[in-house]
Amino acid sequence: MAQCVQSVQEFIQDSFVPMVAVLCSEDAERVTRKNSLSFPELLRPFCRLTSEGHLRDPNNQVVVVKGLRISVTGINTRPPQTPEMHRLLSQAVSVCQPPEGSPANVITAGDYDLNISDRTVKASVPWYSDWKETLTQLSSSKYYTATTPWFETYRENFLQSMPASEHEFLNHYLACMLVVSSCEAVPTEQFLKLSQEQHRIQHSGEYTHPKWFIPNTLKYYVLLHDISEGDEQRADSVYEDMKQRYGTQGCYLLKINSRSGSTGADEQMPDPWSQYLHKTSIHNPVKSAVSNAVENNIDGPLVFADDNETHPLQLDQPTDAGYPSNNASQSVNNVDMTRPQKQASVTSHTTPTPRGTCLTLNDHDHIRQFIQEFTFRGLLPHIEKNIRQLNDQLVSRKGLSRSLFSATKKLFGGGKVPEKSIAELKNTAGLLYPSEAPELQIRKMADLCFLVQHYELAYNCYHTAKKDFLSDQAMLYAAGALEMAAVAAFLQSGAPRPYPAHYMDTAIQTYRDVCKNMLLAERCCLLSAEILKSQTKYSDAATLLIKMTSEDSDLRSALLLEQAAHCFINMRGPMVRKFAFHMILAGHRFSKAGQKRHALRCYCQALQVYKGKGWALAEDHINFTIGRQSFTLRQPDNAVAAFRHILINDSKQSAVQQTAFLREYLYVYKVRNTHRLLLRLTGMYSTSCIMEALTLFSTGEKQAATHVSLDQEFDRDLSPLWRELEERVVAVVNRGAVPITFQPSQCCLNSQTDNLRYPLAVVEEPIIVEVVFRNPLKIPLALSALCLLWKFTPKDFSDPQGNTAGETITNEKASLKETMALNDIIDTQVIPEFTISPEETKVARLKLLPHKTGELHVLGVVYNLGTGEVDNSEGSLAEDLMCVRGQQNLEIQGPRLNMTKEEKTSVTYGPDHRLDPIITPLMPLLEVFFINFPTGLLCGEIRKAWVEFVNVSAVPLTGLRVASTHPEFFTFGSAASDLTPCILLLIHLFSFCILRN
Repeated sequence: MAQCVQSVQEFIQDSFVPMVAVLCSEDAERVTRKNSLSFPELLRPFCRLTSEGHLRDPNNQVVVVKGLRISVTGINTRPPQTPEMHRLLSQAVSVCQPPEGSPANVITAGDYDLNISDRTVKASVPWYSDWKETLTQLSSSKYYTATTPWFETYRENFLQSMPASEHEFLNHYLACMLVVSSCEAVPTEQFLKLSQEQHRIQHSGEYTHPKWFIPNTLKYYVLLHDISEGDEQRADSVYEDMKQRYGTQGCYLLKINSRSGSTGADEQMPDPWSQYLHKTSIHNPVKSAVSNAVENNIDGPLVFADDNETHPLQLDQPTDAGYPSNNASQSVNNVDMTRPQKQASVTSHTTPTPRGTCLTLNDHDHIRQFIQEFTFRGLLPHIEKNIRQLNDQLVSRKGLSRSLFSATKKLFGGGKVPEKSIAELKNTAGLLYPSEAPELQIRKMADLCFLVQHYELAYNCYHTAKKDFLSDQAMLYAAGALEMAAVAAFLQSGAPRPYPAHYMDTAIQTYRDVCKNMLLAERCCLLSAEILKSQTKYSDAATLLIKMTSEDSDLRSALLLEQAAHCFINMRGPMVRKFAFHMILAGHRFSKAGQKRHALRCYCQALQVYKGKGWALAEDHINFTIGRQSFTLRQPDNAVAAFRHILINDSKQSAVQQTAFLREYLYVYKVRNTHRLLLRLTGMYSTSCIMEALTLFSTGEKQAATHVSLDQEFDRDLSPLWRELEERVVAVVNRGAVPITFQPSQCCLNSQTDNLRYPLAVVEEPIIVEVVFRNPLKIPLALSALCLLWKFTPKDFSDPQGNTAGETITNEKASLKETMALNDIIDTQVIPEFTISPEETKVARLKLLPHKTGELHVLGVVYNLGTGEVDNSEGSLAEDLMCVRGQQNLEIQGPRLNMTKEEKTSVTYGPDHRLDPIITPLMPLLEVFFINFPTGLLCGEIRKAWVEFVNVSAVPLTGLRVASTHPEFFTFGSAASDLTPCILLLIHLFSFCILRN
């Protein structure tokens, strides 16, 4: 299980505490309402004792009570019905979410690095002796936390809402506070009325609830004095009279409200009630309705009914004869805040009401002292007296000598009678003992001892009661005795006996299979799992938690599966894959329970294990679920990222399943309303670019002379020859020197060319970009309106300073009218339809025609994406209705630099400017055609051919130069020849370069 804030001893002690009822007069309730609190709420932050208490057992041995907490509630508090209880627990879990961005640490478990907080590592110290060294490798994750406060919240609310049962007395009232205001005309008469009312509720038989521990309930008389209004002398006089009537240990004068009004702006009073009453705010139906509607029905409108209308899912709560009525005339109007109240829900939905505004720090001390006086001088002596009385009754009835405590050896000595298994026992879960039955008196004594931390005597009594119940085949009573005997054995100081886990297993099986009581079985499971975890028996705890999962409660099953997963990761040999598998199961049950955020968190935690391990189908399922849950929770970025992971890799899914995934992805992407489609379809490093017009090869005798083509492979050996030839002709023009600013001409750029410099393009000459698309899916993809995305900065290069002539413009988010205007600057080619077959790699050539000078940057491609569906009847490609507009950036990474020492010791990449041409003014554009060029020659043969030079540009061409690697193998004809110019060719392979000036 996950690490908990409380220790297991604190958790168990806080789960079973003495119950005290409260009965207030109207005036006393009015005094406490000045602070926006009821009397039980007023006492709640002070109900844990800070000092030790003492009492003596029947053997006159001192028992020390440490850190005792009492529970004070209104006498008319009703336990929630099962449907309401499920709703309240669901709300408690829903509002408790892990903090976003909370730090977590990394622990290596086998081949896995999981984000685990240091608390979990510390819990595994016996095996991870080097945990401090492990914690030096820290990381952070917004998904994982090893503590689960939502589970602790669920557990706390579940145990507090357990209804009182006939087979046990742990949550029966031990005492009743009768509270009267000192402003009453005759306070003693009001005390008498409240006492009679309490007696009627307990003994008249009209009410099945609340349940009382013993017939002789402790009545504690509290005189509540309002210092700001009442007469203090009169209050002291009344209190003196009370001490004469009820004794000094049976009454108390509580003075509060030392402040008449609210605190000043410069004075900040502490609010100890917030941390206690905040836990009950989970029962706010308004806020929870909003949260659940947003998470579970995101597309539906949120409709709030009028306060006067009854919600169709609201439970009918008529006046039950089994409960005291909430009637002001009867002065029993204490409403416990653990129950949802309509008025409270309205106020908490707006501005929180300040509490304790009339109380000072001295008043806080008065309340704290009152609780200690009541416990030490009233409650504990009352419990001690009843333990002695019960012991004496049991001794006289059983015929035992002296006390039960001294007769333990006789009771448990000798041979044991073999107990029957649960399957052999007949179902007598409905058996009821009379209240005076000796078996119940033993159980009652055991519960009293347990509540005051006398665990040894409690264990002995539980063990004795267990035998009696099993002999009578009273299985509900027997299961309760087994459960508490196991807990008492664990809590005994010094651990005189090992924890009897088989007691708990038998109790759970009896509750679940024989008594059909899942609430008690769940309580038993929660207690036993926590005890097993504290003893580092994580395997046994996980097995127990998994056994308690069932179909009747998705929320309970989800929480228990999650805790079982934590058990697997905390074992001596962490079972990481079992952890992930059970987190998936927990996420599925969270999703069925409507806990979308918790479901998303579980799937994200499990993805840490499955990611990148080759389990493609499992990883696809997790990512698909994460995508759907994220979209439901209005996290479109996370949803898009999750769906993208399914589609970018080589998937093992079928074509039908991939179609469904793609539809989900496109729908989420469309709702996200972004222009960058994260589905990778292009190969950026395969992108090529050509910076001049491609001349078509002529037919017949006329043949175009060109070496520039996107279809031609790059020749690394030939490229340096062309560069050297160009440098030679430039040197001739510049009187033998190559200028420093010389840049070799590169008309076709690809991943193998030198792209460190910005290429040159010419106005009114096309720029063709070749983009390679790859469809990784098994379904066809239909791209439409495919074009290049660019950014252009106009510049006037005739200006010597080269100042920017205009602002940067782009066609990234251009409308139809803007696109037409942009075509006057950069004419962009649009491919109407571009279909890619399943798993096909296809090339698209896209053209830009600049009309102005400046700096051009090709950013990427933009297109409409849809799924192509084949019609089986006609065999045609039908247009898909789901189509979105998206883009993909062409972010090309340059070559890795490896020249300097710094570059060699680090990973540094240079620039790649193949898609960043500089648009220059108009230049001459020369086309060369050969006429009657021979296709073959004999050795030593001389042939005549004609060459045609055509300037297709509007700018005149002057200073034409011709260079060749082998000038001796050809010559130009003279002016006297019949056809000039001509070239005489020798049989040899040669190349020549024409430089345009």
